[in-house]
Amino acid sequence: MFHFDVSGLKDKATDLEQYTYGEDFWKEPEKAQKIMQEIKNNNSKIKEYEDLISEIEDLETIIELVVEEESYDEFEEIDNIMKSIEKTSEKFKLSTLLNGEFDRNNAILSIHSGAGGLEAQDWAEMLLRMYKRWSESKEFHVETLDLLSDTEGGIKSVTLLIKGFNAYGYLKSEKGVHRLVRISPFDSAGKRHTSFASIDVTPEVDDEINIEINEKDLKIDTFRSTGAGGQHVNTTDSAIRITHVPTGITVQCQSERSQHMNKATALNMLKSKLIQLKEEENKERIDDLQGNYSQIGWGSQIRSYVFHPYSMVKDHRTNVEVGDVYRVMDGDLDVFINEYLKNKAL
Repeated sequence: MFHFDVSGLKDKATDLEQYTYGEDFWKEPEKAQKIMQEIKNNNSKIKEYEDLISEIEDLETIIELVVEEESYDEFEEIDNIMKSIEKTSEKFKLSTLLNGEFDRNNAILSIHSGAGGLEAQDWAEMLLRMYKRWSESKEFHVETLDLLSDTEGGIKSVTLLIKGFNAYGYLKSEKGVHRLVRISPFDSAGKRHTSFASIDVTPEVDDEINIEINEKDLKIDTFRSTGAGGQHVNTTDSAIRITHVPTGITVQCQSERSQHMNKATALNMLKSKLIQLKEEENKERIDDLQGNYSQIGWGSQIRSYVFHPYSMVKDHRTNVEVGDVYRVMDGDLDVFINEYLKNKAL
């Protein structure tokens, strides 16, 4: 029998619902909306679990009747029900693995093309489309925070804010180097090329996360936006680049219309990276973090996408392989994400 201790989740949902009855609850609308969303997500998980248990109990009743009446013609239907329950329970169990401190947060995902000019930039743009398609399949909302394209084609780098419950919990599995093998459309000789792009993923954090950043440690540059946004954005130095000098972390934003808004977004991006770095290095304080921060170490790719001489996508951490590379490029990433989560839980 599938079992999950849902009592703690029910208690938490009840406590949050009681909190919403307070007179001051809606005085901070953003905080209130987050609490309401958490209540909705908790109740959804509780219902999902209870529906699953009900399906299992119904199946047990059907099996008992079949055995009692020796009506073995129903075996095919029982087999189909069992497969459906197995699929549902596997999906539910995977969702319970997303219990990290920031797993439920929105995700900030950055793509950087590797060496190789136009070929690598085209690969970065292909990955951008892939993550957008995956986000659409989850009904997540995608915002472009920063985009550096090239006049010849493709993109040099892009930073996305992917909004949705557990977005970071799922997408943290994508951090690393992604390798492409194909016949390059930019090579007149029709030779096979290998290209690389790096993916960096951090959780979006808000002002409720208490983290102090010394203004003296920041180098702030303004520049003219190169992205979309209308005449105002493109004719003023509204884009912001912030460098955290002690660690070497650099973030930039040019998606908003004002310099002030871009700075606020960039500071939140910096805060996210510093929190992640602090956790990785087990530091108590940001002041203890020194040295250059490397987003992704080149050299050991986490996944390969092969278009030629055969079609295959292989994750090198879990050894999961998919034979249809085009399906994966259309955003079908769940098999890789799910296997990564299962392996991390072992």
